[in-house]
Amino acid sequence: MKEQESYQLFKTDLCGFCYRVRDFAEEKGISLTLRDTMTDMEAFRELLQGGGRSTVPCLKIQREKEVIWMYESLDIIDYLNEQAIP
Repeated sequence: MKEQESYQLFKTDLCGFCYRVRDFAEEKGISLTLRDTMTDMEAFRELLQGGGRSTVPCLKIQREKEVIWMYESLDIIDYLNEQAIP
């Protein structure tokens, strides 16, 4: 049994790679909390502090007390695809 995870996608509305991740997650029925780093300064600060870069898309993966920051749309899609396998 896989650990329960929650996901936050740090994104902007101008980023095509962000839309790629969002479209994939929607297609697979994966729930993502969207955090827009251009309109939400708290999201921008959290991304910089937690992930160390302001680059989007960035997927924040929360497993109990463990947090993983994942960049690059194809890496994110590959990861989410592995998690979606029953």
